[in-house]
Amino acid sequence: MMPATASHTAYDGRRVLVTGATGFIGAHLLRRLAADGAYVHAVSREPRPAVGREQWWHGPLEDPDFVLATLSEVRPEIVFHLAGHVDGARHLDQVRPCLMGNLVTTVNLLTTATELGVDGIVLVGSLEEPGPGELATVPASPYAASKWAAGDYARMFHALFGTPVVIARTFMVYGPGQVDGRKLVPYVTRALLQGVAPELSSGTRPVDWIYVDDVVDGLLSLGATPDVGGETFDVGSGQLVPVRDVVLQLADIIGPAVEIEFGAVPDRPLEQVRVADATGTKARLGWQPQVALRDGLERCVKWYAEHP
Repeated sequence: MMPATASHTAYDGRRVLVTGATGFIGAHLLRRLAADGAYVHAVSREPRPAVGREQWWHGPLEDPDFVLATLSEVRPEIVFHLAGHVDGARHLDQVRPCLMGNLVTTVNLLTTATELGVDGIVLVGSLEEPGPGELATVPASPYAASKWAAGDYARMFHALFGTPVVIARTFMVYGPGQVDGRKLVPYVTRALLQGVAPELSSGTRPVDWIYVDDVVDGLLSLGATPDVGGETFDVGSGQLVPVRDVVLQLADIIGPAVEIEFGAVPDRPLEQVRVADATGTKARLGWQPQVALRDGLERCVKWYAEHP
């Protein structure tokens, strides 16, 4: 059984490009790639200082000229595409940012990587996308629609142009270092640590929760596995746990002196309930999650307590 920080020697000495490198998953992935001996090239919008073997490239992936210039200079062997506009709000003003940040960036990257040639591309998808063989449904948000379309483009690029792209359909990722206050675990944990009652929906939605170190292991496994182009692999736990149960576990760990306000905000419309095919992913990749939910939540509480 693979530990949650398994070494992937396939990356030793290889040039790897990571987009969305300043994000939650991206930052964890960078550290692991550097530890595995890769020459890491990271893309971000804002300037960042180079650390160790990392080299940073700054610019908008919506600009095809920037993408071409960057990939022409780096000549990556493997690309992990994590960049995107991550906002699940059901608002009209999210349509264009999601289109540009999730779909246009992906098409630009796939086009250039196909023209220049790479060994592999790992496209990070979302639980908002339907799985293989799942009956068509209406996307629940502009974010869901853009991620769904990006996956379809990736499959088209592989089928028509032989682009070696594989899709990692990640589920509800959580863990230390997640600072986006719109996400459940950081919001609830910080509120309870500060003695503030979190205002939540009903919490009845079942979700497949997956710890960030397990996700990184899954991505690295996909990038190192040959002959998986055009396929979609689920990176999740294979278990559904309602939001309410996760919140109550956090409360049990922290022991707050406040009451949690379930039902204070309305449930979002068109919420999807999907569970990862973890068994299928293990059979093909040998990967499976290692961090149990309770253990992961305890690690989160410890990190947020140390980083108020």
